[in-house]
Amino acid sequence: MSRFWSHLVSTLDPYVPGEQPRIQNLIKLNTNEHPYGPSPKVIAAIAQASDASLRLYPDPTSLALRQAIAQRESLDAEQVFVGNGSDEVLAHAFQALLKQERPLLFPDITYSFYPVYCGLYQIAHRTIALDAALAIRPEDYLHGDAGGIIFPNPNAPTGRGLALDAVERVVAGNPDVVVVIDEAYVDFGGQSATLLIDRYPNLLVVQTMSKSRSLAGLRVGFAMGHPDLIQGLDRVKNSFNSYPLDRLAQAGGVAAIEDEAYFQQTRHAVMQTRDGLVEGLGALGFDVLPSLANFVFASHPRRPAEEIAAALRERGVIVRHFRHPRISNYLRITVGTDQQCGQLVAACAEILA
Repeated sequence: MSRFWSHLVSTLDPYVPGEQPRIQNLIKLNTNEHPYGPSPKVIAAIAQASDASLRLYPDPTSLALRQAIAQRESLDAEQVFVGNGSDEVLAHAFQALLKQERPLLFPDITYSFYPVYCGLYQIAHRTIALDAALAIRPEDYLHGDAGGIIFPNPNAPTGRGLALDAVERVVAGNPDVVVVIDEAYVDFGGQSATLLIDRYPNLLVVQTMSKSRSLAGLRVGFAMGHPDLIQGLDRVKNSFNSYPLDRLAQAGGVAAIEDEAYFQQTRHAVMQTRDGLVEGLGALGFDVLPSLANFVFASHPRRPAEEIAAALRERGVIVRHFRHPRISNYLRITVGTDQQCGQLVAACAEILA
């Protein structure tokens, strides 16, 4: 702790990102990165944008990217906001929409950046316990005492998802507060709440290109909702950084949205591999939660998760282990290629033997 820190900084409990090891030949299944590269059209678009125009500022409104997203989702560009990864988009939403007099509600087991933002922006919050099966119960969010609501769908790190009618119950049941649905993993089997946007002015849907479009290294996130909500995000963005997306990110983002065929091909490949991974882990006695994400959440009744994670690391396989009391015996395992997941299952068999 430094004597030069502000009081706020001294009270923060920062987010801890997944490890990015600098060891060669590891099977890296700990940060939910896509196992396949981005669309070749993305690479071409970035290369084309890498010219003398980089001396100029990018479009501060990212209009071409917003229009591409809007066209795909049957929205207007005024209903789309883009930012430097969905984490920045979420941060702006916390400041612009979720900092209210009554507490913000979110699950007790969820994306661990939510309480970090609450600490950074001094937002009162209350966590809602998942049920015994680690699932979100919509009825727990219908008591009318919230200043705002946010949860991922599918949830992270569990991978469990809510059906669209269950999401709608929460949105419709809280007409006077903003409900943010964080859909970072929705493309791997979930149903997006974008279908509800034109009916509910209090709904904000946040997505990312880091997962299903293989662009974690480019940092492109976006939100969709009523123009009033988007204007709120814009006011915060333009009070912080008017140019969150550079020219390369905007060009790559447009190409990723427009290459629908590649998007469909690779996301379905991940879903197919996930099914095989679940089957392989189940054959070894793991309990695997039903997942609609590009990862699975698994525990074994005979071996502690922390012990398995350490033994996997010794064999060159990295997975994510969380120390939260309710999930300390679970491993979050990213869906890699068929070969990577096969090696993971083989390593687990060796450890359990």
